[in-house]
Amino acid sequence: MVSLTPNPSFSLTIRLKLPNYAGMLAKVTQAIAEAGGSLGHIDVVTRTRQDVVRDISVDASSTEHAEQIVNLVQALDAIEVIKIYDRTFALHEGGKIHVEPKIGLRSQDDLAMAYTPGVGRICTEIANHPERVYDLTIKSNMVAIVTDGSAVLGLGNLGPAGALPVMEGKAMLFKEFSGLDAFPICLDTQDTDEIVETVKRIAPVFGGVNLEDISAPRCFEIEARLQQALDIPIFHDDQHGTAIVSLAALINALKVVDKESRIGDIRLVINGAGAAGLAMARLFRKAGVTNILVCDSKGIVSRDRADLTPQKQQVAVAEAGTLADAMRGADVFMGVSVPGVVTVEMVQSMAKDPIVFAMANPVPEIQPELVSDLVAVMATGRSDYPNQINNVLAFPGVLRGAIDCRAEAITATMFLNAAHAIATLIPESELRPDHIVPSVFDKRVAPAVAAAVQQAARDAGVARN
Repeated sequence: MVSLTPNPSFSLTIRLKLPNYAGMLAKVTQAIAEAGGSLGHIDVVTRTRQDVVRDISVDASSTEHAEQIVNLVQALDAIEVIKIYDRTFALHEGGKIHVEPKIGLRSQDDLAMAYTPGVGRICTEIANHPERVYDLTIKSNMVAIVTDGSAVLGLGNLGPAGALPVMEGKAMLFKEFSGLDAFPICLDTQDTDEIVETVKRIAPVFGGVNLEDISAPRCFEIEARLQQALDIPIFHDDQHGTAIVSLAALINALKVVDKESRIGDIRLVINGAGAAGLAMARLFRKAGVTNILVCDSKGIVSRDRADLTPQKQQVAVAEAGTLADAMRGADVFMGVSVPGVVTVEMVQSMAKDPIVFAMANPVPEIQPELVSDLVAVMATGRSDYPNQINNVLAFPGVLRGAIDCRAEAITATMFLNAAHAIATLIPESELRPDHIVPSVFDKRVAPAVAAAVQQAARDAGVARN
């Protein structure tokens, strides 16, 4: 397995005291380079004629790698390590979000209007005209990010407290990329009925619900039951966000290899039959891909297997075999599974100009360096390689559009339109093997996705605004 590239998720700041003469800083940077660290900012904290105290930021590839870097620096003569800061932990100290009022309370008049007695008039207005809750409260701009902590990132069942940092981060992304206010709702239960009932009871506050990190197959039932029970958008990002961005990337990757017109003929393999993989298969079918093989840990999800869940039965095919069998002659491989399950030989067995999306995070199904000369287009879920398949390209715009038009439901056509909106942001003149999706910081993305979702909602007759 190729070593991971150093990245900011394993970033640290080392505070050092060095003798103040030429060459000492060079010794430190050389030691960091020899350890494989990636240098960041170097700042002077204090300086005297005798000594200099510096903060040196370094990216590592793992916790163990960070320790190796520190040990090499500590071993240098005449250099004192004063303190080591884990920059990621420091960023999360005290939480990443907070709530603040939109208006100031500067006088008794302000208080009388914002709270009692003036607020009573607003309460009565909403009670008499329920639709006014969207105009007169936070509901029109508020998303509930709901999890039970049963499937946190690729880490497993960490429970509600363990999931909270992810949900805080999700709230930040909603605000930053779509202007939506969002709040983490981490539930201390993994009972499907209790989750559904809890969300139903808190729904009056929210204009939409983003389900997050709930394990399959319970996530399918929870989403379906909430969609049936509530008249606000219910969006499970692990399913549909991944599917939308993957489809957008697929559309453009097929253009790069001149197979766009043959989308109905390509052989596409998805490894991973959880929430993301099954949602991808459904959306790709809607987009026109007919030859899709979904694989799980036991191989191809085939009709002759007796262990399939109802959701897997929907994507089962007549063909049977291993992942290696599925990839033989495949035009596209998409992994939403586990690290290292794809070999160089499997990629070599694919069709001409293979497209490989190895999206397991943080370690992909196969390291891009191993197949750089074999694949036509490569994508991962990581930010330190080209073509990051990142759900932030989808979910802010999807919920922004659905809430703004007050959609009663989220439909598959909204997902399809969202994928095409993302794909078309890169004109064909700018498409390259290393540039098939826009940057997550491209400010055009969320508005384009929101507009596409609203149009689909109106076409389907589910938009109330």
